[in-house]
Amino acid sequence: MLDPVIHAQARLRIMATLAKGDELSFPRLRSTLDMTAGNLSTHLSKLEGAGYVRINKTFRGRTPATYLSLTTQGRRAFEDYVVQLRAMLG
Repeated sequence: MLDPVIHAQARLRIMATLAKGDELSFPRLRSTLDMTAGNLSTHLSKLEGAGYVRINKTFRGRTPATYLSLTTQGRRAFEDYVVQLRAMLG
């Protein structure tokens, strides 16, 4: 059975994008996925709650900055999801 947390289209896109690298800034992810800040935040909260995404809030000088990355659990869950999806399609 496919993971329902990842299966939502927006969350799948987030997971696939974050799986390509180590860490991505919130504005870069928002721009890459062409999502509103509110919509992206909602989906990130769901992924963070599942333990799949790490949200690192920091400062660059006096400016707040948010960076996102997959946790080890999130990377494993995404890899399992891809394997299951390929098996269904194959």
